[in-house]
Amino acid sequence: MNAAATPVRHGTTLNLWTPEDKAFWDAQGQAIAKLNLWISVPCLFLAFAVWQVWSATATYLPLLGFKFTPDQLFWLAAAPALSGATLRIFYSFVVPIVGGRRWTALSTASLLIPALGIGLAVQNPATSYTTFLVLALLCGLGGGNFSSSMANISFFFPKDRKGSALGVNAGLGNLGVSAVQFMVPLVVSFGIYGALAGSPQVITKAGTASELFVQNAAFMWIPFIVICAVVAWFFMNDIADARSSFSDQAAIFRSKHNWLMCWLYIGTFGSFIGFAAGFPLLIKSQFPAINALSYAWMGPLLGALIRPFGGWLADKAGGARVTLWVFVVMILGVLGVLEFLPSASQAGSFGGFFACFLLLFAASGIGNGSTFRMIPVIFLTESLRQAGTASASREDALREGNRNAAAVLGFSGAIGAYGGFFIPKSYGTSIALTGSPHAALVAFIAFYASCLVLTWAMYSRKNAPMPC
Repeated sequence: MNAAATPVRHGTTLNLWTPEDKAFWDAQGQAIAKLNLWISVPCLFLAFAVWQVWSATATYLPLLGFKFTPDQLFWLAAAPALSGATLRIFYSFVVPIVGGRRWTALSTASLLIPALGIGLAVQNPATSYTTFLVLALLCGLGGGNFSSSMANISFFFPKDRKGSALGVNAGLGNLGVSAVQFMVPLVVSFGIYGALAGSPQVITKAGTASELFVQNAAFMWIPFIVICAVVAWFFMNDIADARSSFSDQAAIFRSKHNWLMCWLYIGTFGSFIGFAAGFPLLIKSQFPAINALSYAWMGPLLGALIRPFGGWLADKAGGARVTLWVFVVMILGVLGVLEFLPSASQAGSFGGFFACFLLLFAASGIGNGSTFRMIPVIFLTESLRQAGTASASREDALREGNRNAAAVLGFSGAIGAYGGFFIPKSYGTSIALTGSPHAALVAFIAFYASCLVLTWAMYSRKNAPMPC
């Protein structure tokens, strides 16, 4: 029985997987790949939701009587990115060792740990700051999932579909960030799980007493986590050809393009997740009369929705060309934010500030898609250049290129995620030292300029060493 006709059962290992073979792809490869993608998306959505739950929840802690400083609150928003980015380094290499189906199910189930912990902790007024900080670090379990999810999905699709597939997986998964910031103000206002979720907290604001169920910010995700973990276990697939040891994957550390793409991904995804984590608290600190959570969710929503477009555009126009213009726009966006911030001489303009941040979210979302399209092209090209023209060597090169690309997708995602820590922490430090976030924003401009020069020199100019 040929490969194209061999039936495949859900929840099994695919012993033969050749997506570059058009007959195989049309006969059954495409259907299997899409099924795994559409199960991966809600799992990643939940991972991002749990990862960023503190970006919204931290704003409620002062109302509940927790006496934390602004810098401590920025730490709670930033800590999940620090742990999540670190976990991504390990998660980058797990899929070829454990299997995509198994790891997606297990890593999704692990989200129950911080979701349960936060829901219990916010109900106890004696909970220490140290406990909250540990729970914030545990939210990094959600951040780690991105690297393994992207590495897993990259194995399922052929070269000319990877940009779009990875854009859909990451873009719709990224919606978990905006979902948290949009949903939390709604679900904390009533008892969605009744007595099962605990009693409300009574707060007094402007002389008026009201009830909040802040535990719902974490508890609301628990049923969905359980469902998605079970579905992933029974209906996704592992790919036998994707199996490899850590030592095989460690070859990426010898490639300069691995490190260069890590730098660029800090500029795109690091900006997206960092802006998302720090946006509510930045609004609250600079425009205290504005209800931050009424607006903050819109930026991550825009960035997430536009990411698949960034992958599609990169498939059509070239990843490096799109990425180059992304950094031009991001420099202009930060200059605009600086112009509209309040200062000693002006009150600032929230409308202008917000519009410039929406531009930054949109640009970073497109850049997320375009950089992740660049990586598979770079590493497949590099492997094929080294292999020569022999057909057997070409098949080995394709496998090696896909393996290395998957590892770099995960590893660059890990390094890029540190932006989620440094951006909100930069705000907090700049405000603490100077009374304003201006210094942090100026540093961002210098960083984006370095990304712009790197993209042009290595990937987008005429006769670039690795055009992509």
